[in-house]
Amino acid sequence: MHDTNRKERGEGAMGGPEMRMLSGFNHNIRFRGKVYHVQTEDGGKDNPQIITHAFQGGAILDSVRTSYADLLGRPSWKVDLKDRMKAQHLEEIRRLMAGDIVPPEGDPGDR
Repeated sequence: MHDTNRKERGEGAMGGPEMRMLSGFNHNIRFRGKVYHVQTEDGGKDNPQIITHAFQGGAILDSVRTSYADLLGRPSWKVDLKDRMKAQHLEEIRRLMAGDIVPPEGDPGDR
């Protein structure tokens, strides 16, 4: 028998609890004549980390990983997680714009 109420109960296709990741944030930023990409993502409930990378030309310039295991027991954990993801993402952009994150010497973008 096909159970049509799985989604309403928060269960995935295999009948277990649904473990979806939240959508993240992505921004391209032009700064000092270069284009950088800042990406923040959710590692998922099985790997509860907020992961933010700053890229330039496909190379990772900086990475930040923050656990959110402390949020998982809260009723509003998804809202709280989204707020933390946004704050971490904006902090990485702030660090980039402050010059705290720089491409390595000899970067082709410096020529």
